[in-house]
Amino acid sequence: MSTILVVEDGITDREAINRYLKQNGFNVINAESGEEALEKLNSNKPDAIVIDVILPGQSGFELCRELKTDPKTKNIPVIICSSKNTDVDKTWGNMLGADAYITKPVDETLLLQTVRQSIAA
Repeated sequence: MSTILVVEDGITDREAINRYLKQNGFNVINAESGEEALEKLNSNKPDAIVIDVILPGQSGFELCRELKTDPKTKNIPVIICSSKNTDVDKTWGNMLGADAYITKPVDETLLLQTVRQSIAA
């Protein structure tokens, strides 16, 4: 069973993402900030990470860049899931190393397809 770290501070979005993943057989670990995500990564090695862009403290973009430059986490797929859906945001996420970029409101089919493709890659 694959484990997904979900970094999302919004309760509604976090609960939806959790429900979609758990109903489809994934284990889920939650963090509400980039700092909390980094702490959880010290004791857990998820198969993929879903990150919101707008987080308290460190942004999801900053967290993505940090994860992709750290030898311990650079090979974990990062999926940005954000309400920021301009081409500039998507390009920025790609430049920082995100493996995929999906937008909110979260579409269950797209989330699951993206997670599965990221893990299989």
